[in-house]
Parts: sequence; C-alpha cells; structure tokens
Amino acid sequence: MTYLISAGILLAFALVAFCVIKWWNLEVVGVTPVPLFTFIAILFTSGLDVGLVMFPLAWDFPLYADTATEPAYGFTNPLALEFGFWGFLIWGFYFLTTFYFCVIEPKVKFFEIPVVKWINNIVIIGTCAFTGALFLNYLPYYATFVGDGETVIPAFYAVTFLVVLFAAFSSTDIKYVRILSLSSTGLFALLILGMWAYSGMGLGEFASTASNIGGYFANIHKFVLPLTDYHEFYLFWWFAWSIMIGQFTSRFVGGLKTWQVLVSLLVFPSIPLAVWFSVLYYYHLNEIPTTLFINISMVVVGVIFVINSFDSLIRLYTDNLNLSSRRLGRPVYVIGNAVVLFALTVAFQSQWLQIEWIGAVVIGLYVACLVYIFVNKREEVMAIEASPEENDLDFTKIETVH
Repeated sequence: MTYLISAGILLAFALVAFCVIKWWNLEVVGVTPVPLFTFIAILFTSGLDVGLVMFPLAWDFPLYADTATEPAYGFTNPLALEFGFWGFLIWGFYFLTTFYFCVIEPKVKFFEIPVVKWINNIVIIGTCAFTGALFLNYLPYYATFVGDGETVIPAFYAVTFLVVLFAAFSSTDIKYVRILSLSSTGLFALLILGMWAYSGMGLGEFASTASNIGGYFANIHKFVLPLTDYHEFYLFWWFAWSIMIGQFTSRFVGGLKTWQVLVSLLVFPSIPLAVWFSVLYYYHLNEIPTTLFINISMVVVGVIFVINSFDSLIRLYTDNLNLSSRRLGRPVYVIGNAVVLFALTVAFQSQWLQIEWIGAVVIGLYVACLVYIFVNKREEVMAIEASPEENDLDFTKIETVH
C-alpha cells in the first residue's frame, strides 16, 4: 500500500503543477458562485471533520513526541508534524479536484459514466461512514462526563445515530448546508478563543509556540511521501475525501483565477489550523488539563463538524444518484440515509472496513480518469480556455448568495 499511496501522491502533485501552469489565469466559476469568505467556510468545514478537534490532544501530540518509539518523527517537533498532516501542501489535493470539476469535468463527463458514478458514490458513502466512526471512537475521550473515558457505551451509539439523523435532515435543503458551514466556522473560532483564554497564554507565548510550525516549512519535502504507517493512513484519508470534496465545493467557486484558487486553498484553511494546533500544543507542553466545560465545548464543535461533513456529502451522493428528498419524500429520505450511514459507521468502528481501501479506490479513479482523457478527450481538454458557459450564466448569483 505504501507504493500505491506514494505513486498516487506524486501523480496528484504533478497534475496540480500541470493545471496551474496550463491554465494560470483562467477564471474559475462554479454553477453557484459565492463570495470568497463563504467559499472558504464551506470548503473548510466540509473538507475537515471531527478528527481536527479530537485527534491532537488525545492521540497525535503524545505519539509524535515519543521519538523513541517512532524515530521517524525526530526531525521536527510535534506541532510541525500535526500541521503537516493537516495543513498547507495537502490541500493541493482539493485544489486539483475543485479545478477539475469546475473546468474539466463538464467537457469530459467521466464521472457521468454509469460504473464510475456508482463507484464514486460508494466512495462518498463509505467516507461519510468513516467520519462517523471516528466521532464514535473518540467520543469517550472527551465526553468523560459519561462513561469511563475509554469505552464506547450504548449512549454514544445513540448520540452518533442522532447526529447522522440530523445531518440527513439538514441535507434536504442547500440553505442548511451554507448556514451550518458558516455557523461551524464561527463556533470553531469561539472554541479557539475560549481555550486560548483559559490557558492563560499571552501573545508572546502564542508566538513562541506557533513558531514551531516553521519546522514544517523547513522540512516540507519530507511530508510529501509517507513518513510512517500513521502518516500513510492520513494520506489515504485525504485521498478518500479529495474527489467528493472537489465535486461538492467546485460549484461555489466565485470567479477566482486558477492560481488564486490554489493559493486560497493552501493558505486560508491553514491559518485557523495553525492557530488551533498552536493553542492545543501549548496545552500539551504545559500539561494543562481540560475542564468539563472545555470537553463539552469540544464535543459540541465536533458534533457540528460531523453534521457539516455528513450533510454536504449526503446531498452530493443523493443528487448524483437522483435520490433527492423531493423524489423519495422527506421521511423516507432522512430515515433511509440515516440507517444506511449508521450501519456503515458501525462497520468502520469495528474495523470491518478500512479507509485505506477507499483511498486506494480513489487513486484508481484518478488513474482511470487520466487515461480516459488521454485516449478520448485529450484535444477537448487541451483546448479549454474558460469555465463552462452555463456556469458563467449563473455568475450573477455571487451578488445575491450570502
């Protein structure tokens, strides 16, 4: 699997370079363009999940600091490693798929091929369920006010099902997706400020802690290929998300140039990630215990992140499969999606399914799409000079969508 993910990463970054060089100044317009801040909020909250909230303190920082067990992490500090696993360069995957679905797919229509459509939607459904499984597995570490802090008890299954159920309901109207994206961004900002204030960390201490992120940029080349099995897991995870996030967020791009889309995706999501991880790293370094209120706050933000991820992706695969709430009826739509996704969540939680398998399928889709273009659509793609005309017709929406 290491060879597979390494080949997939190198292919993806080569394609990023090609698209930026070939279409540097092309104006990228989605079918429902929105202002830049709204686009970044939708991208950030759809493209990240509960792991952002629950992984660092409970698992990642202690793991990265234990260089005796994992000497591969010894070249830099835990904060730089955490940032490298979540931020900056890795968002190039999302640029590639966002650009593809905005500009190239309308000419190629590879994802409209029936077998490809089914595979893609199986990937989306499976990755949704994996997000639910992460939430379920890590909930005991933060919801210590319920249970023993380690065991997944029946109450957590109930909470997870209710989260999935609510997400299925919110996916019935695109306005809920936008509201949740902006709301979860605001709640995440409040969580960061609250934890910063509780820690007693001043601006000088924050700057000193955050400076550790420089270890990432000084060693950025080392983050391209897998450092360890755990890093490999992360990379497969990002691949699993990449196509569906690009497919969903591409519709909201509001007329940025190609290079601006790339810079926006690399920089803007990385800023809150850097601040968040720096605050958490200060807690880790100073062994600051989290209070009941902080734990509850992290669970609440984690719930919102899960709902936000689920609802946008439920809407995506149901639209792809023509299984909308209007066609099925809202009760059937909501209950059906909730039951299927919860069952798959339990399958991932029990290790019956693995995210690496889904990531491998996505790499296969990358290769198949590239071969299909080269064999059948090479001239059409190379002749592209603008976003599809039907997108341009809707460009006035950017003034009214908020």
